[in-house]
Amino acid sequence: MPKYLFVYHGGGVPETPEEGEKAMAAWGAWYEGMGAATVDPGAPVGQSHTVSKDGHMDNGGSNPASGYTIITAANYEEACAHAAKNPMVVDGSGSVEVAEMMEM
Repeated sequence: MPKYLFVYHGGGVPETPEEGEKAMAAWGAWYEGMGAATVDPGAPVGQSHTVSKDGHMDNGGSNPASGYTIITAANYEEACAHAAKNPMVVDGSGSVEVAEMMEM
């Protein structure tokens, strides 16, 4: 079954322990809902940097990554259906970029 990379954009850091617990519960429920489709739950990431032949920028570019996950899905439609239920998408604080991982 194909693997898909979810790259997260946006979101934020909880400001209180209660907000942190609520966020962790939402993400946990989302992962649980995907079941065996989750290959690597991934992690949030820190400040992203962009490196090109023109140099190095520490601003993350026009849409900096905030985390990632790897899943399996039968096709893009199934992968995007999982992404649509992501807590950041549901609450409007971020988006999920979905890309099929190519076998090498």
